[in-house]
Amino acid sequence: MLRLITDFDGPIVDVSERYYQVYQLCLAKNRSPEQEVKQLSKEDFWALKRSRVPETQIAQLSGLNEDQAKAFAQMRRDTVHTLPYLGYDCLQPKAIPALELARQAGMEVIVMTMRRVKELQEMFDRTNLEQFFNKRYCLSNDYQKTGDTKDKPLLMGRAIQELPPADQVWMVGDTEADIIAAKTHGIKVIAVLCGIRDRNQLAQYEPDLILEDIHTAVEYILTKS
Repeated sequence: MLRLITDFDGPIVDVSERYYQVYQLCLAKNRSPEQEVKQLSKEDFWALKRSRVPETQIAQLSGLNEDQAKAFAQMRRDTVHTLPYLGYDCLQPKAIPALELARQAGMEVIVMTMRRVKELQEMFDRTNLEQFFNKRYCLSNDYQKTGDTKDKPLLMGRAIQELPPADQVWMVGDTEADIIAAKTHGIKVIAVLCGIRDRNQLAQYEPDLILEDIHTAVEYILTKS
């Protein structure tokens, strides 16, 4: 059996509009009434996010002072994963074709995400994606996060304990947390460039491969099976 474990945000879902909408909200809410700010374009904002520029620095580049930038960063953390803003998420263009290709090939597809149950279900309800996944691994609604690079390897460990053995197992993800989770448990990992990290950031964590998107990753995995 060939098993694909895929992250959700990034490989499957484009979150860039959600993050940009929250950026605009936090910039508007933390400026003074007469203060001039420079709202970044979505392209410039997303490039900064993908290169892991800190939130406070993004705020200051947009014209906020140091104290405002701290408040900006806190508001962003409190807001970006809330249900109203999750509605800005949309499917990556190659996601459905990739999942259909995997299903046609008889691949077992597992989704593994740092979303909580209700956050994952919101997207499933809107997109009918659930049909493509044999099993889901996500956080409980009351889970207290400690950090993705710590929490995701724990989730991967749980999956390995629960799932039956497979002939080949691959992970596809778009962040350092995905790479660390896979490598911690001896799983081959493909990093994709359609998510929240750029090539330079991903390369630092030495995935087995860096490809454009999940469709390219599925095609590659099938050539190796």
